[in-house]
Formats: sequence, C-alpha cells, structure tokens
Amino acid sequence: MKAPQDIILRPVITEASMANVQLRKYTFRVAKDANKIEIAKAVETLFPGAKVSSVNTISCRGRLKRMGRNQGYTPSFKKAIVTLTEGSKTIEFFDTML
Repeated sequence: MKAPQDIILRPVITEASMANVQLRKYTFRVAKDANKIEIAKAVETLFPGAKVSSVNTISCRGRLKRMGRNQGYTPSFKKAIVTLTEGSKTIEFFDTML
C-alpha cells in the first residue's frame, strides 16, 4: 500500500482549476499508477474533514519540445479532479490561493 504523500504529488494552480474551487472541485497531480479509489482515500487522509464525492482522472501525454535542432518530449503525467460533498470541509490550501 502506498502512502498518501506518494499518491497526491502536488496541487495544480491554474486559472481553470481555481475557477472550479467554488464548485468544490480541486485539481491535483497524482502518481501515474494510482486509481480513483486510492486517490479518494489519499485526499481524505491528507485533508481531515474532506469527504470525496467523485474523482475524475486525466492521463496527459508528454508534448514534443524543440530547442534548435534537438528535440525531446516533456514527461507524461496524470491529473485528478476531486469533487467534495456538500457537507464536507473545504481544503484550506486552495482557500488561501483565491
């Protein structure tokens, strides 16, 4: 069993993800091999009082980047959009970002 810190890697702070905070949707970058059940348990463990309603995951492929005649790919990653229930406590980290 993985530790919750190994599943939830970092929050995603963009304009689109911050717009979803009012809808109780929080975006995280997660481990590539994590499934929805593990992500939900990790969020509830790391943020006490948060009750997860649903988890949507997105696997993002690495993009081709060029510098002169050299080219390569950026690393691929996985994102998770976590929706909390109505009666649950919000995640304070995102509240301070607004």
